[in-house]
Amino acid sequence: MKLLLAGIALILIVETNAQWYNFPREAAQGAGDMWQAYRDMREANWKNSDKYFHARGNYDAAQRGAGGRWAAEVISNGREWIQERMGHGAEDSAADQRANQWGRDGNDPNHFRPAGLPEKY
Repeated sequence: MKLLLAGIALILIVETNAQWYNFPREAAQGAGDMWQAYRDMREANWKNSDKYFHARGNYDAAQRGAGGRWAAEVISNGREWIQERMGHGAEDSAADQRANQWGRDGNDPNHFRPAGLPEKY
């Protein structure tokens, strides 16, 4: 009986954590979401829309699962690190990181949506 209970407990533990095989796919899809948000931002070329696209890319990626959330964090942190080294202000970087975190936490990216941004985005 103890062996049966231990076996059931082990199966439940393994099944709970067995989603590791989804991580690479989620990460790749999350990176794709981040790329799409960047492309949309460039295409829209809309004043004061930067934070919205940061939040949206992170939100979309994080919705993929742990891998997507990881990809969003790595990409966002890398981008901000590079921009700081290129002379962009620390205040702007901190504001971008707040928008990134907002999206990764599952909050609505439209919180940062600028007035008049076409619904396409």
